[in-house]
Amino acid sequence: MAQGSRPERVGEEIRQELSQALARDVHDPGIGFVTLSRVKVSPDLQVARVYYTIIGDDKAKRETKRALERATPFLRRYVANHVRLRRVPELHFQFDESVERQDRIERILIDLQKEREERERTAGGAGLSPPDAGPAEAGPSSDPHDGSGGDDES
Repeated sequence: MAQGSRPERVGEEIRQELSQALARDVHDPGIGFVTLSRVKVSPDLQVARVYYTIIGDDKAKRETKRALERATPFLRRYVANHVRLRRVPELHFQFDESVERQDRIERILIDLQKEREERERTAGGAGLSPPDAGPAEAGPSSDPHDGSGGDDES
């Protein structure tokens, strides 16, 4: 058995249980639409870093963080009752920046694609080839010195 597999399995089980608890049992209005993206558990299973995302602005992020901190003792007891472990890990909630970064990269790629299409449309209307296009293809060569067999019958 691989050494990293147990913490990963425990992390996934904790993520599932915490997601259920947040949806059904935590009634704090500060916790809005929270999604638990992943849980990284230390190799000794003593600490679980719970990564989450939310829909909202910076104020909503701050309120959610405070609400999750208030709910941490309850959530730790919930994990203790639903996940079979000798010792329940400490829960540390951390906003998952990777989802926002991924979303930003996607928006940039979409904008670049729109720019490229606009350039091609503009260049195509003016009879020009797009700047990133290769040279125009020519038909059979009529130059007898290029050896491609144009009109010259040898």
